[in-house]
Amino acid sequence: MIKDDRANIHRRPELGMEVFETASFVARRLEELGAEVHRNVGVTGVVGMLRGYADGPVVALRADMDALPIQEDTGLPFSSEVPGVMHACGHDVHTAVLLGAARILSALREEWRGTVKLVFQPAEECAPSGGALAMIEDGVLSSPQVQAMLALHVWPDLPTGSVGLREGPIMGASDRVDLVVRGRSAHGSAPDQGVDAIVIAAQVISALQTLISRSISPSELAVLTFGAINGGNRYNVLADQVRLEGTLRTVNPDLQEKLPHKIRAISSGVASAMGGSCEVLYSRGYPPTINDPGVVRVLRGTVVDLLGSEGLVLVDSPSLGGEDFSFFASQVPSSFLWLGCRPKDVAPEDFPPLHNPGFAPEEDCMPIGAALMAQGAMDLLEALESEGGLTSGR
Repeated sequence: MIKDDRANIHRRPELGMEVFETASFVARRLEELGAEVHRNVGVTGVVGMLRGYADGPVVALRADMDALPIQEDTGLPFSSEVPGVMHACGHDVHTAVLLGAARILSALREEWRGTVKLVFQPAEECAPSGGALAMIEDGVLSSPQVQAMLALHVWPDLPTGSVGLREGPIMGASDRVDLVVRGRSAHGSAPDQGVDAIVIAAQVISALQTLISRSISPSELAVLTFGAINGGNRYNVLADQVRLEGTLRTVNPDLQEKLPHKIRAISSGVASAMGGSCEVLYSRGYPPTINDPGVVRVLRGTVVDLLGSEGLVLVDSPSLGGEDFSFFASQVPSSFLWLGCRPKDVAPEDFPPLHNPGFAPEEDCMPIGAALMAQGAMDLLEALESEGGLTSGR
């Protein structure tokens, strides 16, 4: 059934908060299991609650439901039926996996005590706010209060049958950086009569590239990227305005706080020295996703129990990709896992990455993900009831 669920969701991808069809599908599946279902949590989110044989701790499992504005090119028999929209980040898999975990937990209710909240979230791809905050504001972490939380993401760098885990930061903060460089128009034949915003913008970009290499320790992870530049109206007229659009990625909250001030100082200083000005429009996005050590210790045991020691990959370095599960992880002890989804006989460089029109996770990863989520929830419930709680591990 897990593959059928994934195919149904994949055919009808939806964007952002407008995951109406997907949310209805999820709610129906949860109702079939006898879960207590709450719709329209955080606009279009769905929450299912399963209770074990007795009262106890509360653990939440989360999956994201939204797709991306990308034209699919996978060749799958259940390819997207919506032009220009596809599940290029695996959220269809995440949703099907969590439904699979719900079926396992429902069948084993007599073997665990406590409550498991099944959180199906919209708008993960909608930085800087995302859908997690809306669900938190609607009380998803309370009534009853969530004590630990778990989520996973399909990860094409890892082969199917493996799971990546890491204590501390595992995903980066994703902030938006927009610059507006202003000069003064003049005829292209007389540049001395104006201030060329394009030339200023070029120098600002070059200067900002030293921000990472010369302003922070080489041991820190950070990257500043400008992905769009727009300015000018005619080939023979000096541009009076150029807009740069970019992103700053960090994993250290202190750097996330410090670097915007440096961006403003460098940009304004360069532009002023060249006779122009630069306005910095900085939007704080998702914070870093930081895994709780106690939760990770429990889940390391879960992974080894299910997949053996060879299935556990201890991640050395976080990804600088953003993830709004970070908002949940900042509220309750949590862990974010990477679920291997690449066929073992395919090299990483030959497999389409996330956000690629050809991205198609190997379906064999889905039963693994469902078992991992279900067993992880039960192990966390047991740990929360133990004398040492999450700090004791397993």
